[in-house]
Amino acid sequence: MVTIADVARHAGVAASTVSYVLSGKRTISTDTRERVQRSVRALGYRPNASARALASQRSNVLALVIPLRTGMHVPVMMQFAAAVVTTARRYDHDVLLLTADEGPDGLERVAQSSLVDALVVMDIELDDERVPVLRELPMPSVLIGYPDDADGLTCIDLDFVAAGAHCVDHLADLGHRSLALLGTPSAVYERQTGFAQRTLTGFAEAAERRGVVGVETPCEHTFDAILHTVRQLLDEHPDITGLVVQNEPIIGPLLDVLRRLGRRVPEDMSLVAICADDVAERQVPQLSSVSIPAERIGDQAVESLITKLEGGDVPALTLLPPALTARESSCQAPHRDLTTA
Repeated sequence: MVTIADVARHAGVAASTVSYVLSGKRTISTDTRERVQRSVRALGYRPNASARALASQRSNVLALVIPLRTGMHVPVMMQFAAAVVTTARRYDHDVLLLTADEGPDGLERVAQSSLVDALVVMDIELDDERVPVLRELPMPSVLIGYPDDADGLTCIDLDFVAAGAHCVDHLADLGHRSLALLGTPSAVYERQTGFAQRTLTGFAEAAERRGVVGVETPCEHTFDAILHTVRQLLDEHPDITGLVVQNEPIIGPLLDVLRRLGRRVPEDMSLVAICADDVAERQVPQLSSVSIPAERIGDQAVESLITKLEGGDVPALTLLPPALTARESSCQAPHRDLTTA
């Protein structure tokens, strides 16, 4: 392993001079600084994280705030967490995972502890009580999701309004005239969680724009709840031929429920999900879907944080455009004979 002493010998300077060049703590002549930098590159020297942290008065740790709340699907949240951790390591930062639902008090406690340099905050509600604190904290933050009042914040997310609309447009283009959104558990809607509310908005607005019937219902995660919800939905709206699903844990059981109720996918019921590609692809039939770009969102969140820590400017709001992939679960709407005997 190359040490600071090796760089000093290669550059013909004292080790303390190398330290000053790397930390910027003292003014060093241009010729000496450039000589040291050439030696650093030639030898492939990388200062260790603790030394850099000491020199910069930073911990080189980012906090990832994921409050584990009712109705959340932890595997999806962990996809975002893995992306944040992976990208943070590229920048020689570690990640402190915070899962307690402590609201504003938790953010203030972390900020006062000096354990972390910046925050990535998830599970954002439309009227999120953490927002005023985030605006005032003496450290940068990035939100995965965005509240209604995002002034003064840095937010990144999938454009869920467009995602909901894409699902409706896909089914309407196939001739479906009566659609339903099987959404998240009711607790997620009750909290006014941003991604769920915005998908609902996109679904409803697109249904009205396309002149199709669009009904929405939350759905809990248990098999009995899925069976009850779908049976009641089809009893009340027997003409439904297209389902949009924004509830990843119910996808497998839902296909079983539809078979039990005599609805073939896609011959009798087309289905489009908002979920990870690997989830859509391992179903039988494979699902048409709008992908959740967790890796890209987590990556951009960390890159924005690092840029802010270094004094750079980043966009206030980044919405990633959704992409819908048509697979085996959606097809032309079944022909219905509207004549009467």
